[in-house]
Amino acid sequence: MDPSPSPSPSPLPRLPNAADLAPEHTNFLDQHFRTKHDLSHESSNLSLSSSLSNQCSELQSLFLSHASKRTVSWISRSFRAKSSLHQLSLALQNLSLRTSPRGIGMKRFRWVLREEIPRLTKEMNQIESLRCYLETAVQLEALVGDLEDAALFVMACHKGNMFSLKFSISRISEDGARKHDKLIQAIKAMNDIEEVLVSVVKFHPQWHCLLKSIDIRVDKILVALRPQVFADHRALLVSLGWPPKLLPSKNGCEHITSLPNPLVLMEEDKRRNYSQSFIALSALQHLQKRREGRQLNNSLIKKDTQNLQLWAIDELVSPIASRMEYHFSKWTEQPEYMFALAYKVTRNFITGIDDVLQPLIDKARLISCSAKEAWVSAMVQMLSGFLEKNVFSLFTERYKVKDLKPDVSSSWLHLVDLIIAFDKKMQSLLNLDTCFFTVSENFGGLSRGVSVLSVFCNRPDWLKIWAKIEFKNAWKKLNTELKEEKAWVIAKKCTSVIDTDQKFLLSTVEDHKAPPIAEFFLKIIWEMIERCQTMPSILSRAQFIRFTAGRFLWHFFKILLFRFKATELCLDNSDDVAIVGVCGLINAARYIWIKLQEWSDVVDFLEMRIAENDCSKVIHDETMDNDCFFNEEIRSLSEMETNWLVEIIAVVLRQFEMLSWDYIQKNDSFEDDQDYTNIRENVDLVVSNNFVEALDALKIWLHTVKIHLNKKDFLDLWRSIGEGLDHYISCSIVRSESWFSKMGVNQFEADMQALIFIFQPYCACPHAFFPCINEILKLLKLKNEEVKLMQAFLSNKENGSECLRPYGISHLSVNQILQVLRYKIWIG
Repeated sequence: MDPSPSPSPSPLPRLPNAADLAPEHTNFLDQHFRTKHDLSHESSNLSLSSSLSNQCSELQSLFLSHASKRTVSWISRSFRAKSSLHQLSLALQNLSLRTSPRGIGMKRFRWVLREEIPRLTKEMNQIESLRCYLETAVQLEALVGDLEDAALFVMACHKGNMFSLKFSISRISEDGARKHDKLIQAIKAMNDIEEVLVSVVKFHPQWHCLLKSIDIRVDKILVALRPQVFADHRALLVSLGWPPKLLPSKNGCEHITSLPNPLVLMEEDKRRNYSQSFIALSALQHLQKRREGRQLNNSLIKKDTQNLQLWAIDELVSPIASRMEYHFSKWTEQPEYMFALAYKVTRNFITGIDDVLQPLIDKARLISCSAKEAWVSAMVQMLSGFLEKNVFSLFTERYKVKDLKPDVSSSWLHLVDLIIAFDKKMQSLLNLDTCFFTVSENFGGLSRGVSVLSVFCNRPDWLKIWAKIEFKNAWKKLNTELKEEKAWVIAKKCTSVIDTDQKFLLSTVEDHKAPPIAEFFLKIIWEMIERCQTMPSILSRAQFIRFTAGRFLWHFFKILLFRFKATELCLDNSDDVAIVGVCGLINAARYIWIKLQEWSDVVDFLEMRIAENDCSKVIHDETMDNDCFFNEEIRSLSEMETNWLVEIIAVVLRQFEMLSWDYIQKNDSFEDDQDYTNIRENVDLVVSNNFVEALDALKIWLHTVKIHLNKKDFLDLWRSIGEGLDHYISCSIVRSESWFSKMGVNQFEADMQALIFIFQPYCACPHAFFPCINEILKLLKLKNEEVKLMQAFLSNKENGSECLRPYGISHLSVNQILQVLRYKIWIG
């Protein structure tokens, strides 16, 4: 055979492309092979080979050392794992759950479950908690370290005014940028720390020592950092030309010239510096609010957007306030100039504030914050502070002097009028170019966070003085109206002295036939309630309304009671003045009752009632509806209304009883035993002579009351009178022992038909309101056989009530039925 062919030689390896090499490889080749001559130079090749060999040996020794250490460590862990598995195997063998003849393994297993496993679990939890604690502590230490480094850099910068003219523009720009970056780093570190602390409070509240130590360190940094940030921001405002000069005219503040807004006129560099300072200050405030919320252990703190204060806005208001207060001090006797100046300044700058600062607020991610509202709120609080220190405090001291009380009361009311008008004008500024926050005409439509009335929220003594002055002023208005007797007169169309097109009056005074004084009284009440409408504190508003409107209501109730006691309702109804007067009082009580009920259903009054309950106000009556603000007043009015209706009903029934006494007790016509067999049963009989006068008097009473009493109370009144007459006549007939002949029954039916006919104009079926009389008539019309059968059934107590069902008798008692039947049997 031919020998096999020899294998072909392997080709040489192909060199990679230069583009495929890594940068470090390319640099290496460039250093050792700069020219083609270097490729053939033997010395260079030897040095390169020697260098590579040394590096390879070093790497190999390093790898072997590292591998040996890893191997030893792995072997050690393997031995420990093997030992642990061996011990576990021995423990399982000792259990002997299946092979133990005497249950020794079961006892051992129970012991392991009862003691060993809980102990091991506890130790594992402790180890895990310790590990988590150490990790958290290390994380916080690193964050606090970053915070301290950044804060020290900020505070180590130049302490002079970096925005003064002696610093160059380039230096200002360079230093400001570095300082701002470090400040943002410090704020970010504090936010990161706060995130960790919130998690610790939520999941590990037992680590209070760690919390306390971190808070102490962060607080120390904040104490030193905040003044620095505020100082730099104020210096920046001064460099911008803030605050502008105030130029009031000689005639006060009526024509203040327009004021230039430096925020709008800022150049690009200054605008950038101010934006950075504004955002940093806002971020610092947001951090401060988060820390306060967490330290108060209240993660559900409600964001009060109405009283929101931004530090950056306050820094704009503070220098303006110092200049405005200079003018305010000259106008303590002319407060209208104060309000004019405050409104003018607020209005002139509000557009620029909104255009310049609102984008910065949005950039700082301050959710639900409005630059416009913060600006208006800060200006209002500035004016409130001045009035509190220099005006109301002076009024309070003068009010204590008896001779000065009238003048102080007049000045106090005038100042409150100015405050209310000013609050409405400031609210209108907030609603410029806004559809969402429109001014509502309903109660509570204004933003209560923007109100000068906040001066009374923290001074309950001033609130009481104001309420007392308002009450006396309202009482003077009412007294002038009370002197007019026509204010109590009910007319077919009430000519009220006030405008009846008020939004809070859901029904007119004519609907309830109330006298004009009731509507005038409610108008005064509502005016007092509206005066505290913009007060920020819900509880303060509730207290003011109690001191004014509530007290005023009780005084008016006394007037109603005195007028009722002065009115004498006599049995002779020839005098309509008394009954008309009482009807007017009832209508007034009813009308006021309805309005108070409507007001109590408003959300604002519900909130005030809840605020009173939250203050642990003692409630003496457990049956009182705690959700009704005017509950006691409404209940008192209801009692008065009911009592006065009962008085009218009692007078009507007493008069009817007096006039019908002879008819009921001494009526011989029922016992007439003449032979009427030839008379038709359906003969029409006239009303008994001794019953006509009672019916006429009852008809006149009802007609008079219907004209002058409101529909609701008249409905209750005539139904109660009908019920009373039904009870009176039925009981009197049973007790009178009158014997009824056939003609007497017809006469009695004719008289009762005449009585019921009087109520015909008020109801389609008045018979339904006289059930006892109807049942007596049914019994008297029974035949003798039916009477005897019914008497037999009634004697049986078990089945006595069953025989009454076919006759529709359910209101008379068994004794009353037997008494009536006895009279019927006698004539039978």
